[in-house]
Amino acid sequence: MFGFFRATISKASIAAVAILLTGALSQSHAATGSVRIRVTNVGFIFGVGGGSGTLTFNGRHYRFNISGVSAGTIGIAGTDFVGTAKNLRSAADINGTYTALAAGIAVAGGAKAVTLQNARGVVLTLRGRQVGFQASLSLSGLTIALQ
Repeated sequence: MFGFFRATISKASIAAVAILLTGALSQSHAATGSVRIRVTNVGFIFGVGGGSGTLTFNGRHYRFNISGVSAGTIGIAGTDFVGTAKNLRSAADINGTYTALAAGIAVAGGAKAVTLQNARGVVLTLRGRQVGFQASLSLSGLTIALQ
């Protein structure tokens, strides 16, 4: 009788360890890359923006295009961003639409920071300097497509 309980407990312990290892291994496959982005935004009430960037991931460089729209934007500005792309399993994971709730103002070279996430769980954490004038209180959408 006790042998049955020991065997059951051992099997349960092995199953629990396997589940924990599977979760740890799937998280370890997600990696972080670095990104450089140049965007330009123009708008009055509704804004339109676009640009390009480079993802450096697993020792390779991947170029991509950016398009996007924002509401509540006034002005014209260009920004060069640098940062990270987290939760990548492959370079293609950077593709998609990113959203962020942002409120800010930058005047003549002001600093900007933003965190965005796409449906695949990729998180972009970016910082940069803005040239020009733009004030916004917006929910912005940004779409990235690898070239």
